[in-house]
Amino acid sequence: MAPRIVTLTLNPAVDLAWEAENVRPTHKVRTRSEHYDPGGGGLNIARVVRELGGESLAVLLSGGVTGMFLQDLLTESGQPFRNIPIDGRTRLSVTVHDRSDNLEYRFVPEGPEITEAEWRSALHAVDIADADWVVASGSLPRGVPEDIYRRLAVATARRGRRFVVDTSGPALTAALGSGVTLIKPSLNEFETLVGRKLPDRREQAEAASGLVRAGASEMIAVSLGADGALLVTRAGAWHVAALPVTVLSTVGAGDSFVAAMTLALARGEPAEDTFVCGVAAGTSAVMHYGTARPDRAEVERLHATLIQGVRQIPLSV
Repeated sequence: MAPRIVTLTLNPAVDLAWEAENVRPTHKVRTRSEHYDPGGGGLNIARVVRELGGESLAVLLSGGVTGMFLQDLLTESGQPFRNIPIDGRTRLSVTVHDRSDNLEYRFVPEGPEITEAEWRSALHAVDIADADWVVASGSLPRGVPEDIYRRLAVATARRGRRFVVDTSGPALTAALGSGVTLIKPSLNEFETLVGRKLPDRREQAEAASGLVRAGASEMIAVSLGADGALLVTRAGAWHVAALPVTVLSTVGAGDSFVAAMTLALARGEPAEDTFVCGVAAGTSAVMHYGTARPDRAEVERLHATLIQGVRQIPLSV
């Protein structure tokens, strides 16, 4: 039986993605190739887990007519979910791909304010869910305490489950050291976390290794954009180079990385192999329009190529 993964999305969105021939101010910009996807870190992760053959349950907070639209999209996709109703309206996020210069414009509103009763209900829904792994991902909406992922990590550890968190800023800092299995910051997020610039791969690996040894997280995967990605565990550090692909959308690529890596970890795969699974899923995601739309067969093909390029990085300790 496949391991079940439950995800939490506190600030979901309906993601609208369009193409335009040329984005210009004050002009009526005609769009085409419209995509409507459930959005938000945890929802993206849950959907990608299912695409890759795993079982997932998405717990989310949503409300208003936009919340109903979001739930309709989840139902149409076949994604199992548990919605916690809120008084506010779920946000709409917009991404426009400008074909004239191949640039992507992303508009992300802050979303509704959440009451204490609402966010506590969400934590309870995750706590009682039947799952082996818990993934908390995405930004925190207004009204939610900065240590909410720490609270969830502690509750998850108490039940003997594994916990993955993918966020940034104070919410990430607060969660560290609470029984976290995996974090996956971007390089910029990681530099903010450690409080200094990390100009080369060795420095990045040493900084991550220091956090792992201190018990912040069992493993740290750092996405490096065009430079690939880095994984650090107590057993060592590894780097894999990025593949040259045509990028159509970056929305949800990081979530695809987390989904694939978490699923592989839940299946008991070696750390280095789970890392490559994540990079393969993130790579596949950027090759498709829309939010977090990697293709399973494509991920498997990319994995076979990427695994050949994994290199271990020597650490001082």
